[in-house]
Amino acid sequence: MPIMKQIRMVADLNKCLGCQTCTMSCKTMWTDRNKGQMHMYWINVETRPGKGYPKNWETQGGWFTADRNNIPLPNISEDYGAPWEYNHHEVLKTEGGDSQASNLIPSPEPSGSDAYASNWDEDVGKGIFPNSYYFYLPRICNHCTDPPCLEACPRQAIYKRKEDGIVLIDPKRCRGYRYCVKGCPYKKIYYNSVEKISQKCIFCYPRIEQRKGNFCAAQCVGRIYWVGYAEDTNSNVYKLVNKWKVALRLHPEYKTEPNVFYIPPLSPPTYSFAGKLTTSPRIPIEMLAKMFGDAYDQSYDQRVARIKQISDIIQNERKKVSAGSNSELIDILISRSEKDRFQL
Repeated sequence: MPIMKQIRMVADLNKCLGCQTCTMSCKTMWTDRNKGQMHMYWINVETRPGKGYPKNWETQGGWFTADRNNIPLPNISEDYGAPWEYNHHEVLKTEGGDSQASNLIPSPEPSGSDAYASNWDEDVGKGIFPNSYYFYLPRICNHCTDPPCLEACPRQAIYKRKEDGIVLIDPKRCRGYRYCVKGCPYKKIYYNSVEKISQKCIFCYPRIEQRKGNFCAAQCVGRIYWVGYAEDTNSNVYKLVNKWKVALRLHPEYKTEPNVFYIPPLSPPTYSFAGKLTTSPRIPIEMLAKMFGDAYDQSYDQRVARIKQISDIIQNERKKVSAGSNSELIDILISRSEKDRFQL
């Protein structure tokens, strides 16, 4: 079914604090009530470099890029991690009496061989001091223009809303076959083993219908998100992606045309062995080019060039403002109010 408009979101990775407020706001809103949703984080914030969530999702493949018969299913305990339980009953004696323990201890043991969890690699990063580096990567369903989950579902339980392009799962039609989980190369569809159905981000469509930003974006303390429609040439989402061209797709080589875009992170220069500043950014451009790009058919060298171009554009606009001039791009990037960030 042709869609009338396509919702889009842009995230500025230079402003993400890694505070997980978006993660917890979504968890509280949508996946904190029903059984079988403990491992579900419809939005999660990963530290990069890192293995991501589920573990090593970038190596698992998807419908348009891998042998469909050999795509693995994430294991809930091993790839998402078993949810930790704490000995609250031993420490907190709400009904009186003496405590049997003084410390809260998680179970299973966090340092065990099978331990894993959302943002397991938090703040680990890579590199040797003073050139160590990392950045945060918030991820939700990309509500792709060409969603492989939709094509993979033999029940036609997945569809794109014609009014905004949001991808949804009809729980009444879903039979829990999990072809959609295999099909999504971003692994942002979760299997509810209790209800025996697949579940995913709904982009807070009830809020979108009220012209409000989705909840994770609205709650973000770093104000890193802009939400709008791809066709609205006056929206800041359009200007960041199409006019200023400073926002890129995550892994466009997956061929799904994701509608979440990212402004790649800038970083300070590295130090040489002699202790002097170089001209190389601390976060390797080559690493960013392997993650972000404009389109599936873009070469690696073209991606490297785009990352450098975006860095130059932002730096040049910053200099203009420092010199006393105005910059539309910088005004957008420091949007002070919700009306500048959510244009629906």
